[in-house]
Amino acid sequence: METLYEHAGGHDGLHRLIEVFYASVLVDPLLKPLFGEGQPTHVDHLTAFTAETFGGPDTFTARMGGFQHIIDVHRHLKITPEQRQRFIDLFMAAADTAGLPDDAPFRQALREHVEFGTEVARQNSHAETDEDLHPLREVPHWDWPA
Repeated sequence: METLYEHAGGHDGLHRLIEVFYASVLVDPLLKPLFGEGQPTHVDHLTAFTAETFGGPDTFTARMGGFQHIIDVHRHLKITPEQRQRFIDLFMAAADTAGLPDDAPFRQALREHVEFGTEVARQNSHAETDEDLHPLREVPHWDWPA
């Protein structure tokens, strides 16, 4: 069966998605404070993370710091529920703009992926101690909805 990574268009499709998404958060008044002026590596990191999550190469884990990097960059951001929801909304809108497949099973998997990921990030952003962190410690692997 085709992976979500393949269905999304592989690296090129996901990179297009993340470029569109990242451009939108850098001008969004609610999310811009979380991203500042932007990080030059963020598009590549988020593309590699999403690719690995969707069944693509393990570049994020092998060469970009793995899940510990995700924990570190979200620590102390204090993400609000409103920021989390805006992130989800802009991510899904970026999927449309980037021309990702719009079939219901893929969009459900994409939405569930970003909803789960933003909840992990929100929890980790408020963690005062390691015990307060979400228990996830490795890149999750996402699949088609059951």
